[in-house]
Amino acid sequence: MSSHLVWSIIRNNNAFLLKKRNISKPFSTEPNNLTNLNSYRYNGYIHKKTVGIVDGPDKKGFTVVYKKAKKQHKPRQNTVKRTLKSGPRRSLYKLKRLLDANKYRTDLTKVALRRASAVLRSQKPGRGKKPKTKKAE
Repeated sequence: MSSHLVWSIIRNNNAFLLKKRNISKPFSTEPNNLTNLNSYRYNGYIHKKTVGIVDGPDKKGFTVVYKKAKKQHKPRQNTVKRTLKSGPRRSLYKLKRLLDANKYRTDLTKVALRRASAVLRSQKPGRGKKPKTKKAE
């Protein structure tokens, strides 16, 4: 089926919609959705090629989950997972190279890099707060 037809069917009703009061655009919790917005562009199910960024094992690095277009009708062989954990700069460079070399949805490249850097940032240990000192009077 075409992705436009599938999108018109699942746009308003599916198991991954997260509708809240006073929010005009509903969110989506489906895998391979980089922005978690319920929109045609970022939907992880309807396109032949999708990209997803998730936390890596042991909170080290991140895992890139992407679909192969040629294996569209073979769900087991459809998704590929690659873990990148060789340091933040090198991992982000490898991700960009992976997406560019495979001509992989150029509209999602920047969004994927943002998501990956957010995942890496969340893995950094938090800075300890300094105790407040009393001002000399």
